[in-house]
Amino acid sequence: MTDLSLTDEQYKQKMQRRQQVQAERIEKSIDKKGLIIVNTGTGKGKTTAALGMVLRSLGHGYRVAIVQFIKGAWEPAEKAILERFGDQLVFQAMGEGFTWDTQDRDRDIATAERAWEQALSYIVDPSYQLVLLDEVNIALKLGYLSPEVVIAGLAQKPELSHVILTGRGAPQSLIDVADLVTEMTMIKHPFREQGVKAQPGIEF
Repeated sequence: MTDLSLTDEQYKQKMQRRQQVQAERIEKSIDKKGLIIVNTGTGKGKTTAALGMVLRSLGHGYRVAIVQFIKGAWEPAEKAILERFGDQLVFQAMGEGFTWDTQDRDRDIATAERAWEQALSYIVDPSYQLVLLDEVNIALKLGYLSPEVVIAGLAQKPELSHVILTGRGAPQSLIDVADLVTEMTMIKHPFREQGVKAQPGIEF
């Protein structure tokens, strides 16, 4: 039975039950916990969703650090906007571009390891309430970083700090320790179906 087929009284009773269930869930819940958040999957929007959380955190006055793996050769428009927050935000573009651009595995590994060292310094620093590791899952998928090393680093974060890890191909071991995991699924993409190149304001 759909909501539209209910009488007004039935609908009211249904909503009252939902309200009661939700109130009971809230009553049992804890106020705060630092989260490990993973945005993965083949679909577009993983970094964009993470940047929404970054903006929300900045709006609350929190300090935020962003470390960009893999795509660091780009100068995204987001960086131009976020830099306006001054000392409240640190943005480190550590990558040298896509792996097919460098064509040097050893160099890619060394770059990923440097990015991780920088990221870990922010993760363990209690003055940062949110740390975004953009495209780190790609580095994990390609074997540039060990999942065990990253998970051990995440275990060192302060109790109330949040860490977001983006990129397709997140390993199961990372998914297992995460508190919030979202998988973006691609249904259609303008480049794949229509040959439309990346556009400002949409992809970068």
